[in-house]
Amino acid sequence: MSQHASLKKSSSVGAKRSVLKRYERVKLLQKRGEWEEGKSPLGLPKTKPEA
Repeated sequence: MSQHASLKKSSSVGAKRSVLKRYERVKLLQKRGEWEEGKSPLGLPKTKPEA
């Protein structure tokens, strides 16, 4: 039985993702200087990944 095309991995390595993990968003906000230490990681603002 073959695997459906939508379940296969993408052949392009390093494809741009439009969604970041929570730790990636915190890291990005820290880099931008918009993160306060001790702040809750829940309810983070939406962030676009860097190009």
